Amino acid sequence: MGWDGMLRLYRQKILFYTSGYAFFVSLFLYITTLAVVKLVFLFQYYRIMSVSNMRVVYIAMIVLVAVWGIGQGTFALVACIPLEGFWNPSVHAKCVPNAHIAWYISALFNIVTDIIIMVLPLPVIRKLNLPGSQKAFLIGIFSVGFFLWRRQTTSKRPGDIATQPSVFDDPQLAVYFQPSDKYENRHRFDANFRWTWAEEIPLIRKIDWRVTAWSCLAFFALDLDRSNISQANTDNFLEDLGLDTNDYNLGQTVFRVSFLLAELPSQLISKKIGPDRWIPAQMILWSIVSASQFWLNGRSSFLATRAIIGLLQGGFIPDVILYMSYFFKSTELPFRLALFWMANRLTDVIAPLLAYGLLRLRGYHGYEGWRWLFLLEGVLTLVIGIWSVFIMVPSPTQTKALWRPNGWFTEHEEKIMVNRILRDDPSKSDMHNRQAITLKMLWESLCDYDLWPIYMIGLTFSIPAGPPDQYLTLTLRQLGFDTFDTNLLSIPCQVATTINMLILTWISEKINQRALLGILVELWLLPCVIALAVIPSGVSRWATYALVIVLLSYPSPHPMQVGWASRNSNTVRTRTVSAALYNMSVQLQSIISANIYRRDDRPEYRRGNRALVGVASLNVVIYAAAKVYYVWRNRQRDRIWDAMSPEERQRYLDTTTDKGSKRLDFRFAS
Repeated sequence: MGWDGMLRLYRQKILFYTSGYAFFVSLFLYITTLAVVKLVFLFQYYRIMSVSNMRVVYIAMIVLVAVWGIGQGTFALVACIPLEGFWNPSVHAKCVPNAHIAWYISALFNIVTDIIIMVLPLPVIRKLNLPGSQKAFLIGIFSVGFFLWRRQTTSKRPGDIATQPSVFDDPQLAVYFQPSDKYENRHRFDANFRWTWAEEIPLIRKIDWRVTAWSCLAFFALDLDRSNISQANTDNFLEDLGLDTNDYNLGQTVFRVSFLLAELPSQLISKKIGPDRWIPAQMILWSIVSASQFWLNGRSSFLATRAIIGLLQGGFIPDVILYMSYFFKSTELPFRLALFWMANRLTDVIAPLLAYGLLRLRGYHGYEGWRWLFLLEGVLTLVIGIWSVFIMVPSPTQTKALWRPNGWFTEHEEKIMVNRILRDDPSKSDMHNRQAITLKMLWESLCDYDLWPIYMIGLTFSIPAGPPDQYLTLTLRQLGFDTFDTNLLSIPCQVATTINMLILTWISEKINQRALLGILVELWLLPCVIALAVIPSGVSRWATYALVIVLLSYPSPHPMQVGWASRNSNTVRTRTVSAALYNMSVQLQSIISANIYRRDDRPEYRRGNRALVGVASLNVVIYAAAKVYYVWRNRQRDRIWDAMSPEERQRYLDTTTDKGSKRLDFRFAS
């Protein structure tokens, strides 16, 4: 070849390596810059837009884009291990197969979020005090031809009084709804106190960053540790431990039974010592056990750790729901809960990306990848638990601590928080936040039959989607997809169902309907499970994948129903118990779901899918019956109340022993 030829080849090689490295750097910068640009728009919307309920949407989008950007950046950094293998073919590296699928999904996500970002300012533009032609021009710039939905919201001018009408405005009624002497925020209550939207809206924003954002991160920690077994399955977890599908089902059942049994006791402990103490303790303990799964050695240790994690995580969700109810009004809580469960779905998006990088540690120090997955994710949630010890506060007026001497809020802000919450629901002041539920209170709450329809809904509403969701990763492996594709292909439905859940919850508050929207959700699921039950064998794997993705993209009514139970409770003690009982119903549903797909029914699970068709049909009937029941109960009370004279109504208020939702002047949400 000669010296000149060797030198020319060497120069080409250097050029190739340099250009490959430059391409990787440009790719990483492109990913991060794109996320930053989107976030700049969203933070600008959040800063200048004055409609408070739209700010919640902006926060949701900020979290979604930020998590996706972090996930994309992480994916780029683990595209090859070691990373130099991305641009240097002489380095022996494990690189992502079929990476083009990841870029297709990334492109789809970017298109969807671009459209959402363009549409977000439109509701605010419509409220600008501008001539119609200028307003239309601005809408045209942002919408680019998209259809604008009409929003039925009341304009909130900064200088307007934000104090909502309440029973405290009537001197005769105010006597019966005064806060209890035990109520920890009583010193900030003032029935004559008034404030403006300019004061309330920034305060709500501050509460969202302090409470809602923390709750989302805490749920991320919970879901990461309870569901990472799904990602472990893609790394031959069952085979390495000598387990089969029935062992896996048993482990999931043990976890859910343990979770279920701990729900109510955990909630009672939380009410006694305060969620600000109990929740961080739960997080720290379960993260330690989750990390210890690194040392699993067989069926017994697998079942033991599933049971312990279930016992420690049980009650976490109702604990957080009760905690959030201390800070938000009944009309604000459902959407915050939707953001809370959005974290659950975002975990399902980010967890496969984390798992892909962590599972590639298989062979490191001679251990399987799934062991490193359990260990490192357990350590991550331990850090979040320790941080929660210092970030959580007991109540709106108890935010000072040794490490936070000035607290979160001024005295004026505390008065706004307390009075806005009690004007919305005076029953939130009938107990101290560290006051235990007595056996009598517990029994009365358990016997509140007006909440049983919601518990019944919780028992069955998402069973049609449960087994397909639980078996998604295993189903994709059976369809022939490899580990990377399996984790990646599970992401689109998680993004879609998150967006749909937020939309459903928002609509439910706008039209004040819940049961009817629940029926619509079941009608979404029903055609999909029918198709799964009758789809011919040997159909294209992409057709099967598309069908499952459409099914799992359904708008979950779970946050809407949690808010429904909270609103229909109308006392702190009932709200405490109902949050646990509803979530227990959901856990029972998970136990049922975990045992519908059986080994002797695979791979199509025909028998199981026919059962799902029957459950979806039953759910339509249950939702309809709940709607009829609550409408009937309200009309029954209307007839009694309207038949009373003003004197009789006053006598009832003076002498009644009815409490909470049993009062004749209370009406149920339906």
